[in-house]
Amino acid sequence: MALIAYARVSTEDQSTGSQLLALKQAGCSRIFEEHASGGDRDRPVLAKVLASLKKGDTLVVARIDRLARSLFHLLEVIDGLEQRGIAFKSLGDPIDTTSPQGRFALQVLGAAAELERALIRERSIAGLKAAVARGKAPGNPGLRRRDPAALEKVRQGRAVARDDLVIAHAQDFLPMVEALRPAAAWDQVVRALNASGQIRPWDRKPWTPNSLIRAVRRLAAAGLVRQDVLAAAPKRVDSDDLVLMVAGLARLDPGLTLDGIARRLQSMGQRTPRGGLRWSRSSVKNLLDRAKEQGLVREAEPA
Repeated sequence: MALIAYARVSTEDQSTGSQLLALKQAGCSRIFEEHASGGDRDRPVLAKVLASLKKGDTLVVARIDRLARSLFHLLEVIDGLEQRGIAFKSLGDPIDTTSPQGRFALQVLGAAAELERALIRERSIAGLKAAVARGKAPGNPGLRRRDPAALEKVRQGRAVARDDLVIAHAQDFLPMVEALRPAAAWDQVVRALNASGQIRPWDRKPWTPNSLIRAVRRLAAAGLVRQDVLAAAPKRVDSDDLVLMVAGLARLDPGLTLDGIARRLQSMGQRTPRGGLRWSRSSVKNLLDRAKEQGLVREAEPA
């Protein structure tokens, strides 16, 4: 268990001195400093802090306004930490998720945020009804027109929200990725993650190679992952055992097609030369050609 601190000021001219003093006196073992606006979503130091936290750690700030740009953002960050088994404590506010009193204060803030959401929903619904009564179509005019600028703004907003979740939950999946890459191909890493119960943090669905690569690239851009993790996986050399196995199937049933050999290998649970489970015609043909070159298969090979 460790107390990890985050200190922030808005401009280079301001000093984090008072925050650092309070955080050191609180016993924080590591303190991250950042000069950035609280309204800025792209805060690289905060991203690094959230990604470095481990289960059992406590994130400490001098005041909650040093961490979050809004009450909604604060509750979102704390909820993400709690899902990972990480506590939160603000020295200048009665919020400490390790204590009953602190958790109660957080519940009060949560109730206030929910009330604010309800009021916003009511105002939004009332505004939509009034607009319809005046003959106006509801919704964003730019989106209705399929305006490229409006669509791009929505896309960027979704991308930023997804990136926030990737960074907040990086320690859930990144250790396994770094342990396997680049020796293993991305599809193998994905199978390992999904087999261990890991899911994508933004939609709670299983990982795919493309989504994992995008997530790791985002972490690499923030300096949170080794750059060699994104290097190309080394090509695997086909083993003689696979050549002999394919040759044996072809000689056992000369009429067996390439697809037929692929199905036989899959039913046997035999992995492909790259470690996959799904065999293709090209993989079988490559091994069969090698077997033919070695004289293990007659010229009349499967079609």
